[in-house]
Amino acid sequence: MSRFLAIDPGNKKCGLLLADLDLDLVLDGRVANHLEVIDLIINWSSEGPLNGIILGNGTSSKYWQRQLQRFGSIEIVEERGTTLRARNRYWEIWPPGIWLRWLPRGLILPSQPLDAVAALVLLEDHVNKKLTWSGPPNFKIWTEQ
Repeated sequence: MSRFLAIDPGNKKCGLLLADLDLDLVLDGRVANHLEVIDLIINWSSEGPLNGIILGNGTSSKYWQRQLQRFGSIEIVEERGTTLRARNRYWEIWPPGIWLRWLPRGLILPSQPLDAVAALVLLEDHVNKKLTWSGPPNFKIWTEQ
């Protein structure tokens, strides 16, 4: 199992994605309040080691780079344009309902925050392949239970 973490960093919230690259499968994706990012990563790390971390180079990237060093090797990647691409990728994974399909995709906004899908785009760019994400989108801001 080759578990990778991808992060779309932000000041108030971050998109996090955990994927198994051997299976080309997204294991989990969340949008986390910036205060809870480390707790979520610790939670995921307890389920198995992380083989690598992909971190977008945008907002607060330097801060997150320092915070994440203890979890493994970090690779900083270009994140320019990922938000717009995340919207397109969202509709590829979860196509709009029958009533919205006739509208151009650029006019339809997902009801979920796209930060986790932006993290997916970062990882897919890095490994140069698309991953499977099964199940419904559930990107509500993660809070520790």
